[in-house]
Amino acid sequence: SNHRSLVENSFEEHKTDEELIRIYNTINPNTSLSILINTKNKALTPSFFLSQTLNEKQLTNYFLLDADLSKDQLKFNGITKAVDSSKSLINVFKNTVPQEILVSKVCPIDADGFLSFTFNNYKAFSENLIKFKKKDSLTATSLFDTASEIGVLYKGQTRAVIVRSIDATAMNDLLLTQNALETYREVAIYPYDNPKLFYNYFSPFVTFQNASRYANIDDFFVFSDNETFLKDIISTYQNNSGVAETNAYQSIMEHLSDESSLFFYSNSSSLNHIFNTNFSEEKTLKIDQYKASAIQFIYDADFAHVNAILKRNKSRAVANSVAEDISVKLDADLLTDPQFVNNHTNSQMEVVVQDINNNLYLISKDGKVLWKKQLDSKILGKVEQIDTYKNGRLQLVFATQKRVYMLDRNGKDVSPFPLKFNDAITQPLSVFDYDNKKDYRLMVTQGKSILLYDKQGKTVSGFTYKKAENTISTQPTHFRIGRKDYIVFAQGNELEILDRVGKTRVKVKNNISFSGNAIYLYNNKFTTTNSKGELIQIDENGKMSTSNLNLAEKHAITTTSKTLVTLSDNILKIKSNTVELEFGDYTVPKIFYLNDKIYVSVTDLQTKKVYLFDSNGKLIDNFPVYGNSSIELDNIDKEKSLEFVTKGDSNSIIIYQIN
Repeated sequence: SNHRSLVENSFEEHKTDEELIRIYNTINPNTSLSILINTKNKALTPSFFLSQTLNEKQLTNYFLLDADLSKDQLKFNGITKAVDSSKSLINVFKNTVPQEILVSKVCPIDADGFLSFTFNNYKAFSENLIKFKKKDSLTATSLFDTASEIGVLYKGQTRAVIVRSIDATAMNDLLLTQNALETYREVAIYPYDNPKLFYNYFSPFVTFQNASRYANIDDFFVFSDNETFLKDIISTYQNNSGVAETNAYQSIMEHLSDESSLFFYSNSSSLNHIFNTNFSEEKTLKIDQYKASAIQFIYDADFAHVNAILKRNKSRAVANSVAEDISVKLDADLLTDPQFVNNHTNSQMEVVVQDINNNLYLISKDGKVLWKKQLDSKILGKVEQIDTYKNGRLQLVFATQKRVYMLDRNGKDVSPFPLKFNDAITQPLSVFDYDNKKDYRLMVTQGKSILLYDKQGKTVSGFTYKKAENTISTQPTHFRIGRKDYIVFAQGNELEILDRVGKTRVKVKNNISFSGNAIYLYNNKFTTTNSKGELIQIDENGKMSTSNLNLAEKHAITTTSKTLVTLSDNILKIKSNTVELEFGDYTVPKIFYLNDKIYVSVTDLQTKKVYLFDSNGKLIDNFPVYGNSSIELDNIDKEKSLEFVTKGDSNSIIIYQIN
């Protein structure tokens, strides 16, 4: 419940359970839903597994789970604790270290699911399991001494047991190999004359008692009584087409640890079975669109971490397709173009965007609005990220018309920000990190003036530049050539090139009728265009050169250090490659360099079409797509595909995936 008093009152008429109270007091008050389970009440204890025998055993005493519910997934994270180590199954993992889950590599994609349990010390695990089962001992065997993972694959009523060994040669020797029954894809299939071995040594985890044949493929030993299933597992592994390679499994594993003590994965058919076990007909959940789930237990000292996820399985990506991944509708029309920012907690990316009510949103890659914050006015330019405390945690920094903000991961102001100004800020906030030491400088432009602050919001006293003769018309930008730093901006008809402390580093004698395009560093020269459409380049000595690019008066340019892109009327030029577009109202071209490849994007705001080209001017397959702003292209998750974000309708954003 969200109401602490209701939960507390429910305990008043019962005998105090001190352990339950201790666990209850660890509930995160900021979590929207927490679930606390005492497994003494069998009616309230969920069944997690396909194996009914395993469900009937007392896995643990208490669960405390925080729930995160969204349109595409149900996610649970928490702990479980068993007080009586001899009566709770989870404690058989005591004194062992969780290992990586690799059974997924041999599990066919049409299997119902698999169970995996791992250990770094088979002897410790075995002794704990014997104590749990209250058996004096088992006939000694060295067969599992090199095992690090045991798995059970489920397909209907068919089972296979997988043993992953850290020394396959040694385990092969211990199996006392007989003559092969047959060879399949150059893998020998042998008879096995101890069919109940796995049940005897690993029940209740393994209930299979008919292991009559086996095969060895690399580090995996596969035991089953079904020849067809055994061959299917062999071909799955050889073709690298196991569950581990599916979108559903990879999507789930983004939210789980690679290492587990106990792990269970199920597809849609087994998922329905599990839910029918847990809920009566009157309480069934609509889970048709949830195609896969997993739960893992990671043993740690006297408790175990629990992570579980139930996730929609998006349809398999078609090669070279461009698919809409998510669409998010906001509370009001968009004021700024959406952009990606880094999530330092998981090395993935999220979206920031502002609406016309000056609310700033942070949106997860799955489309969940994480927070919304009211600002005083429109953000100028891009939102930047810095690591103020040099601890890997990133803050958002940006300027509005009268404020400079610094926000933490949760959208809270970082003191002493926001900085407040009486006069209007007229250019986006410039963020400099001269020596890549995270000693940031924040440059604020107000008309003809420049103010410089450190990351604590204090004025940098050593900066000597006072005031320009004319209004500063471009965002001040920092470049480094060799060991020299340059701060560059346009004011009036002059190009200012300063050093770190605000003194003139390069004097440019020529006047320039600026076109309004930004200043770039291209081929180690300060580069822009003039109102005649000519390319203007200035070297470190202040010498200016002019090139006629035959650009119209209304044109746009962008560059990297070695790539120049221009857009004039409907002519897009990427390096020396020319693309003739339909006539329209195009955004300024943007260059992206990802996976050793250059991409160039423009959006036609009239037809609401996003175009994406490679460095040769070739349109990427299946473009253009719908979009209503410039895009940001990046790899926002751990998958191979690229994604981009754009404005959709007036009040929505769209994230596309390029497969």
